[in-house]
Amino acid sequence: MYLYFFIASDTIPGESRQAQKTTQRRRVLGKLLWKPSNGLIRQANMTRFIDFVNDRQNLQITSYSELLEWSVENIPDFWEAFWDFGEIIASRKHEQVVEDLSVFPGTKWFPGARLNFAENLLRFKDDQLAFIFKGETRISKSMTYAELNETVARLAKALRETGVQPGDCVSAYMPNLPETIIAMLAATSIGAVWASCGAELGPTAVLDRLGQIQPKVLFTVDGYFYKDKKFEILNNTAQVASGIPSLNKVVVVPYTGETPDLSIIPGSVHYDEFLSAEKNPELLFEQLPFGHPVYIMFSSGTTGKPKCMVQSAGGILINHLKELLLHTDMKREDRICYISSPSWMMWNWMVSSLAVGATIVLYDGNPLYPDWGCMWKLIQDEKVTIFGCSASYILYLSSVGAQPGKEYDLSSLREISQTASVLPAEGFEWLYREVKEDFHFNSISGGTDINGCFAAGSPTLPVYAGELQAVALGMKVKAYDDDAKAVVDQKGELVCEAPSPSMPLYFWNDSENEKYNDAYFNRFKSIGKNVWHHGDYIIIHSDTGGVTFFGRSDAVLKPSGVRLGTAEIYEVVETLPEVEDSLAIGYTTDGDQQIILFVKLAQGYELSDELKGKIKNSLRKQASPRHVPAMIFEAPDIPYTFSSKKVEVAVTNILHGRAVKNRDALRNPESLDFFEGILPEIQNTK
Repeated sequence: MYLYFFIASDTIPGESRQAQKTTQRRRVLGKLLWKPSNGLIRQANMTRFIDFVNDRQNLQITSYSELLEWSVENIPDFWEAFWDFGEIIASRKHEQVVEDLSVFPGTKWFPGARLNFAENLLRFKDDQLAFIFKGETRISKSMTYAELNETVARLAKALRETGVQPGDCVSAYMPNLPETIIAMLAATSIGAVWASCGAELGPTAVLDRLGQIQPKVLFTVDGYFYKDKKFEILNNTAQVASGIPSLNKVVVVPYTGETPDLSIIPGSVHYDEFLSAEKNPELLFEQLPFGHPVYIMFSSGTTGKPKCMVQSAGGILINHLKELLLHTDMKREDRICYISSPSWMMWNWMVSSLAVGATIVLYDGNPLYPDWGCMWKLIQDEKVTIFGCSASYILYLSSVGAQPGKEYDLSSLREISQTASVLPAEGFEWLYREVKEDFHFNSISGGTDINGCFAAGSPTLPVYAGELQAVALGMKVKAYDDDAKAVVDQKGELVCEAPSPSMPLYFWNDSENEKYNDAYFNRFKSIGKNVWHHGDYIIIHSDTGGVTFFGRSDAVLKPSGVRLGTAEIYEVVETLPEVEDSLAIGYTTDGDQQIILFVKLAQGYELSDELKGKIKNSLRKQASPRHVPAMIFEAPDIPYTFSSKKVEVAVTNILHGRAVKNRDALRNPESLDFFEGILPEIQNTK
């Protein structure tokens, strides 16, 4: 799987020849797939930022690795420099950047500053398109920045008249529509706290989330479309509304019909009727502290009720701008489309593209309907420059032999962003083989928790198969072994040794921070380390600075005490043409752990003894004998969350006789029925 290659330097023009030689060492790694041109490097926002920092700090930084080192060793200087570079709009300047970095969690960022999140996203007011919306059912519309500002002003005025004040919660149960973003902007312009759920969630899952935070207003729709079918959700909304007594108003956007009957939902009103009738009302932006809450994000909820993570307006704004301007190299002329839903943090991340002045191409529906070419046709027709998707989407396209580069004109596409779960090296290679040879593949990883990335890309760095390009700027990320020692070139737990602005302020209804500390800080506290423990299993490569992810550390397998990442198994098994998807589980019996592998087979194949042998031999040769499963079963489907992550924990609980507490947190909860049914067979297998 891995070969020897020379490493191309992350050279910024002017880098010394000796520095270039230092980075051109041999090592075992995935293939070099892409190297940015000198012209691209010169034009990159990252290069502009390096020049900005050098001028301000009287430094001579010439490469990303040097910039990263400076950013984590001089955290206040880095974030203050980016505040100015990102042109954060504030009515009052901060008194200092951060109060005390040793207070972790809980330090205060940019005390004294007064700003508004929505004002920063609505800084452009011209006739450039803010949105292009495409629905699966061929519904389409667009909106300029000028129109967006006017509509937000009308909706904000209506919310104020309804009684919404700073600190109140406003929520959504919506598809990926322009109105969802407009509602968020209107709410946050007042200083309200926003929380959203996609329309694909069932009413129990929505209540498990929104019921905890007691919103004052709920935005929703009459229904949505998926695979050319209409799904009505007004009955779901009625059930949700009845379970949230704090609601003053339910605002319904017509999507599947023109004037839906709202009689079953008390306090409901049509969106067009709710909008203020006043033309061009003044758009007022409440000026609030940097640490004022802006978003409540929810954990997946696969092990119980979702955690409600409260995030700050300033923290989300400055972190998103850092990732969009520097790591994504976004510019005003860009058009970005991310396959997402308001249930997933990538929706929030994508929406912040408004602060850069880019055009957001929103898509609602099944990205594989009527066939795999759906999104690539959208990229072609709308001249999308930045396309975002999940690993599972890429792996599916690879499994069906898709060739987007041959079927569609992708000349506009300059970057693909990928996240949600681990993409194996073969997925990287497929993109450069079947999409196009010259583009920036920006694989990123972080989490809903920080609404951003711990590891990301840079347009100034090369791309190697199986590696995220770098640790993100300002994030003091390390890989820890079990003794809390930082290691390189070997697997360890992802930790962050210092605060960053977008880490949660607190969890809802967690006054003593017990849930917060348990989620992120208790793992290494007993051995004297106060660090954010993220729960991912990684390698940081010393020579490239790249990061390889191996999946969630709580899904690490330990047969005979040897730690293995489930992603290492998927990387081998899911490249076999017979296997469409797979799930590896650690099954503890007689004091030891065995690996059980479930495979969803591609159409036309059956799980014969010959195929089992092929799977085992492939794992033995390409991974190790330790990766070979003790048992292999065929499964009709693999469980996933709504953000396209495999649900290993739920199946592990089933196989060990533990209850699965929240099936509604899954995209396909019916898939768990198979695992419950096969448990007796597993227990009787010797």
